[in-house]
Amino acid sequence: MTQPPRAAGVTAVVVNYNAGPALVACVESLRAEGIEDLVVVDNGSVDGSIADALRADPALVVVREGVNRGYGAAANIGVHHAHGDLVLVCNPDIVVRPEAVARLTRRLRTDGGALVVGPRLEEVDGSTYPSARTFPDLTTSIGHAFVGLFVPGNRFSRRYKRLEENAQEAAAVDWVSGACFLVRRSGFLALGGFDEGYFMYAEDIDLCWRARRSGWEVLYEPAATVVHAGGLTTRSAPFRMIYAHHRSALRFASRTRRGWRRLSLPPIAAGLALRGSVEVARTAGSRVVGAARRSRAGHGPPGSSGLPGTCGPARAGHLPAGPGRNPA
Repeated sequence: MTQPPRAAGVTAVVVNYNAGPALVACVESLRAEGIEDLVVVDNGSVDGSIADALRADPALVVVREGVNRGYGAAANIGVHHAHGDLVLVCNPDIVVRPEAVARLTRRLRTDGGALVVGPRLEEVDGSTYPSARTFPDLTTSIGHAFVGLFVPGNRFSRRYKRLEENAQEAAAVDWVSGACFLVRRSGFLALGGFDEGYFMYAEDIDLCWRARRSGWEVLYEPAATVVHAGGLTTRSAPFRMIYAHHRSALRFASRTRRGWRRLSLPPIAAGLALRGSVEVARTAGSRVVGAARRSRAGHGPPGSSGLPGTCGPARAGHLPAGPGRNPA
């Protein structure tokens, strides 16, 4: 049988936290792309996912943190363990389509001014997820954050998500989702890696913002396709993730607003608190209704299991100021 070409100079870093069987599928897809240097950083999982992955792939390099240090901090550790000059940073719930790594690698190696290139993210139903986005102005942020709660297809959200652009065309963009992207290791380290002040969400937009301020380009390459199931952490701890999401949004706003624009931070904080409260109420309501329906259907008592929160199909919610891994 013909062996896949080796992904020369590419290390894959996967951040795992209770990903279950998704981790094995992720690792298998990366191996199928010829990636030999593969590091999994585990944030204290207790679901047996690491043991399953090692049984399936004994050559896997696993860095066990013992505690959940957050996505960015774990990814930084993985990059320090990498041997390649290019690093594919991944969620554990992605599956890489054939030739995706080769196409990302080719794009980054032929464009010396780019630090990061992201693939086209595909939902499990085959639809394209808007993973390449803009840095929104304050008006777009407010419209997306609040109107987007009730009218997802509003003009603010469409502008922020670049929905008017052709998702099948390669482009230089403001930022790409950290669910999966390829980055130059040297440039990543020179920027200080991910800001570990973000526990989860917005570390990707923050990294791309710093990269662009330093003169690097950020690219989107739709010829490379990655399937992202999403929602593993959000479903298991929705209220904690809502808090982390809004906290990260405020941190990003605080880090990026300069001069007189910092006067907007108190109302931004108040708006985020209000929006977080609305999202908590919506999520709690959906869980109660879901539990009641399951109880009536004979699938267990109310509260025996929870429905996914309303943070969207992936790991994040709707805020442009802190969309994180895969904002809705």
